[in-house]
Amino acid sequence: QVQLVESGGGLVQSGGSLRLSCAASQFRFAASQFRFHLNGMAWYRQAPESQRELVAGITALGTINYSDSVKDRFTISRDNDRSMLYLQMDGLRPEDTAVYYCNGGWSPRRSGGYWGQGTQVTVSS
Repeated sequence: QVQLVESGGGLVQSGGSLRLSCAASQFRFAASQFRFHLNGMAWYRQAPESQRELVAGITALGTINYSDSVKDRFTISRDNDRSMLYLQMDGLRPEDTAVYYCNGGWSPRRSGGYWGQGTQVTVSS
C-alpha cells in the first residue's frame, strides 16, 4: 500500500558524512491507507554476507532506538508533513559500508512490513 524510496547513498571517505532520505508515497488504488504519521519507521542495513540489522528506528510518537554501533554518530528524524524519513550519518567508518533500507510499520519489537529498494553506502578507509 505504500512505496518507500531511499536516496542519498554514495561513496565517502572514512570520517565523512552522508544524509539518507526515504520518501513514502501511497499507492493510488491501495486497498488500505498507510498513514505515515501513525507508523513507526526505521533504517536497516545489510552488508555482504551478513544479516540485515536495525540501524535506527523512530516510533510515531518520536521514541528513538539506535544500535550500539551507530549511537552518537547517526541521527534519525522524520517529517510527517512531507512523509519523509532521514538518517544523518556522521563519522562514517568502513564497517558502515552496506545497503541501507527504509522500513515502514516498524516497532521496537519487530520490523515493519514495508521496505524500500535500498541505497548503497560505501565508506573507504
